[in-house]
Amino acid sequence: MGKTFGEMIEMYRDVVKRFKKIELNEWNAQGTMIELAKQVGELSKWVMYKEKYYAFEENEETVNMRLGNEMADVIAQVIRLADVYNIDLEKAYIEAREDEARYLDSRGV
Repeated sequence: MGKTFGEMIEMYRDVVKRFKKIELNEWNAQGTMIELAKQVGELSKWVMYKEKYYAFEENEETVNMRLGNEMADVIAQVIRLADVYNIDLEKAYIEAREDEARYLDSRGV
């Protein structure tokens, strides 16, 4: 553990390179958005289990593991989409948080 955001991005880029060898189509923004939507749906399902909307026979540890896995999959697809559009995601994230901090400062909080 203990990887930086940039290291996590590079880690996923390596995975994408390997997947490209077995995927049938080149992934563009459309394919990436479809996969992102699918992953958000999977995350939603596990939130429903966690919040006890659905009956699930597995233990809490398993539910938490699946939740974390689906959250990671969502992040992975956001990384892939950023790469499709040549966006420096690490820089964009920092700038967005700095914008929020300035706004909150202007509101006195």
